[in-house]
Amino acid sequence: MKKFIVSVLGAAILLTAAAPAAFASDVKIENEVNQLLGTPYVWGGTTVAGFDCSGFILYILNKFNAGDLPRTSQSQAKAGTAVAKEDLRVGDLVFFNTLGNGISHAGIYIGDGEFAHSSSSKGVRISKLSESYYADRYVTARRVVSETSYLAMTGQK
Repeated sequence: MKKFIVSVLGAAILLTAAAPAAFASDVKIENEVNQLLGTPYVWGGTTVAGFDCSGFILYILNKFNAGDLPRTSQSQAKAGTAVAKEDLRVGDLVFFNTLGNGISHAGIYIGDGEFAHSSSSKGVRISKLSESYYADRYVTARRVVSETSYLAMTGQK
């Protein structure tokens, strides 16, 4: 009986430990972003050698065949359809006024109030929309990905 209980407990521990990892691997956009964390910021960059914010967006969306998007954050902020902050879903683009003269930074919403972006000071990273720096500079969000691309980004396809 003792061996049976130990076996059951061991199996329970293994299954519990494996569950979060299995779930995390299903969120495809997070996997793509995680592989790029720390990639340096390069003005005009669109490759793994370095990204600017809009180049990072283009690179990630290309991974999910999410269609054509303009090159600059100012132009990207006019693409797709507007989305209210409270209605954001994975893959939506978020835009900020960081220089005081209109849209100057962008990222991709990844869920749970977080977005991935290429920061000029820290490279590719994940930040919270609620961080005071970003909350104070938030301008708008746009939905630019198709339902098919959204499902691929979230691992539902």
